[in-house]
Amino acid sequence: MGVSKTEFFTEDQNEMASLFKAMSHPARIAIVQYLLSVDSCICGDIVNELPLAQPTVSQHLKELKNANIIKGTIEGTAICYCLNPEIIKKIESYFGNILNHLSQKCC
Repeated sequence: MGVSKTEFFTEDQNEMASLFKAMSHPARIAIVQYLLSVDSCICGDIVNELPLAQPTVSQHLKELKNANIIKGTIEGTAICYCLNPEIIKKIESYFGNILNHLSQKCC
């Protein structure tokens, strides 16, 4: 969406769109699923889990981090990543509201 059109939408709508855009690649979904299965990890661990080159994984991690879906801390020469619970709760709340409305309506 062009930058000039985002002002017509609410801050929440723009935030959700940015989050969904960041999640809109299967590799990023795989990264999130992997992070759910471990306490924390370094980029090398993620590279071993995906059929992608290290620079490609790093780019996907960058996109997720820019959207605040994941957080990273530097430990020595490695970066340990984990999911950002605040953002995951926002996503959960968004879909929870949709499910709540759907359960109250009949098609």
